[in-house]
Amino acid sequence: MPIRPATINDRETVHRLAQETISAIYPRYYPRGAVDFFLNHHNPEAIRRDIEMGLVYLATDEKDVPVGTVTLRENEILRLFVLPQFQGKGYGKMLLDFAENRVAKQFDTVIVDASLPAKSLYLKRGYRETAYHRLLTENGDYLCYDVMEKASVHH
Repeated sequence: MPIRPATINDRETVHRLAQETISAIYPRYYPRGAVDFFLNHHNPEAIRRDIEMGLVYLATDEKDVPVGTVTLRENEILRLFVLPQFQGKGYGKMLLDFAENRVAKQFDTVIVDASLPAKSLYLKRGYRETAYHRLLTENGDYLCYDVMEKASVHH
């Protein structure tokens, strides 16, 4: 599975990956207000800005079909999404390995904001909770997530 830097021409693809994954997975874990918050948070303008800064990566399958994305801002892993139909096939692990290795080249720790659907994956990979956040959304629902971190493995 190739992982490459996203270009400005990929912005709609990255946005679609985030929106489709959030829409399919997050309603199982979060109330509507929290899902809407996530959908609005990962908006085209934020994605465009991150792509222009060289922070966004795109993963494709063997047929060059986009299956996932990850954004790296310093030692933080952000916006890691794998389309639901490609989950459970190792793409998330490969994206996370890629992201952790990139971070380890410059930083001693890796930080991630873990959504409820992803928390068990991060725990299995050795991350630990360092903070818990609870945001009140516009319609009165709460969005809860953990900030997690682990030591980088320097190569």
